[in-house]
Amino acid sequence: QVQLVESGGGLVQAGASLNLSCVASGHTWKIYSMGWFRQAPGKEREFVAAITWIGWSTKHADSVKGRFTISRESAKNTLYLLMTSLKPDDTAVYYCAASQTLGVSGDRGTFDYWGQGTQVTVSS
Repeated sequence: QVQLVESGGGLVQAGASLNLSCVASGHTWKIYSMGWFRQAPGKEREFVAAITWIGWSTKHADSVKGRFTISRESAKNTLYLLMTSLKPDDTAVYYCAASQTLGVSGDRGTFDYWGQGTQVTVSS
């Protein structure tokens, strides 16, 4: 099993930045890629960004391109999401996820492990 723990969420004003972190532990050798998803109240969980654990292939949702950047430190088993120019529409619980599937994908069904989530609230 793989355990994922997110941190870095909080309450910020529009235009501010936040950097989310996710630490993976357990059977981390099973991980081929990791990603971030978010879920706002009353909405489905949606893809934000993903990155391969080896190499540097990334994928970002159109809604966050140019504002959010996913990165990782494999040696530390840590995933990051740098979020800039935050908007009230970015308010959601942000989840870290890990996939045993080769390649980078925004398909929620390809991710095998999930963290508990961290709340991000952006005020106007």
